Amino acid sequence: MSERILIKGGRLFDPSHHLDEVGDLLIENGKIEASGRVGSVSDAKVINADGLLVSPGWIDVHTHLREPGGAHKETVRTGTLSAAAGGFTTLACMANTNPVNDNSYVTSYLKQKIASEAVVNVHMVGAISKGLLGEELAEIGSMVDAGIIAISDDGKTVMNAYLMRKAMDYSRMFNLPVIIHAEDSCLKGRGVMNEGFNSARFGLRGIPKASEEIIVARDLLLAELTGARLHVAHVSTKGSVDLIRAAKRRGIQVTAEATPHHLTLTDEGNYDTSTKVAPPLRESEDVSALREGLRDGTIDVLASDHAPHSIADKEVEYDHAEFGMVGFETAFPLYLSVVNDGHLTLETMISAMTSRPAKLLGIQRGTLQRNAVADVTVCDLNAAIKVDKTKLHSKSQNTPFHGWELKGLVKNTIVSGRQVFPFPEGMER
Repeated sequence: MSERILIKGGRLFDPSHHLDEVGDLLIENGKIEASGRVGSVSDAKVINADGLLVSPGWIDVHTHLREPGGAHKETVRTGTLSAAAGGFTTLACMANTNPVNDNSYVTSYLKQKIASEAVVNVHMVGAISKGLLGEELAEIGSMVDAGIIAISDDGKTVMNAYLMRKAMDYSRMFNLPVIIHAEDSCLKGRGVMNEGFNSARFGLRGIPKASEEIIVARDLLLAELTGARLHVAHVSTKGSVDLIRAAKRRGIQVTAEATPHHLTLTDEGNYDTSTKVAPPLRESEDVSALREGLRDGTIDVLASDHAPHSIADKEVEYDHAEFGMVGFETAFPLYLSVVNDGHLTLETMISAMTSRPAKLLGIQRGTLQRNAVADVTVCDLNAAIKVDKTKLHSKSQNTPFHGWELKGLVKNTIVSGRQVFPFPEGMER
């Protein structure tokens, strides 16, 4: 149930309509009622935002909530609690569940689960292929009817170019973005980290950058052929950034995302399996290219790729550990670290977390304009924090950022006019 909320004296910051001013924000009946000098409002819950940033609620287009089939790693409930604590008001969850979200029955099950257990907005991404096997198209039309807003085999790559072409043809019928996981599985082989000096130093099998760039190049050509909307997930290499930039100049409908870990980490680490992600952490030149891509608009959005895993999945030899790390509660301070280091503007960061992902997903979110749905995040840009994996609200703790000292603290998360963080009494699991 929505509340009447008055956010007082914050820095109202919304790049979608060039808003950057100190003022108040009044929320009523789940909508933005007024902003600026509002004054006192009877019966309103007052949030003192003096010295704080008030922005549209953050949107994460790439997440894994693990239900159905992986509730020991994460649930819709625990995942969305973690997202709320991280300042996110809207998520898109990928289809690599068990069973895979490749038909309307699984989509409908998820829709009911989300309606009863999620504390933030959750949208579903359906599979491109049945069982993520890359052999036969999933039931895209019926999944659209059941509620999906994009298609992806994320976690796996559709290696069959003809099948991918047909998926793009279908996607145009429904105006769906096609989200790709760009790794040539044959070239990747049994690799577990970036191929280069450090893979040789650690004695681990490498994954060449070309394994990503080959698929990016192929799917850009297919998007040009079909006119489909292509979205490249978790870009990790300079070569991919260059390919996407050139494709945009040619008028291909392509967007791209960068993750917190690919923006802040390289392959120079150790045998900590929390650093094992797909695509792998790359080299410093790739990190610089991603940051430049965000600056010049080649990369459109920021996305956590929140991928929780159990202790049993991660506390094994590096070769046998699962790929992925949790990200909801560390994403914002990591993004902000890139801003504070002078590599990104605050405007670009907030745009890439709000209006741009809203446009990508085709949802009416990501703005503080009057009468907009009241999804709002209030944060302290200057508060020092220390990442403690034992205090995360996710079921899993697979993060390489444990112990990192950063800046950026989420103070309030409001979804459709209801405060969901700090958690109201009885909300936590």
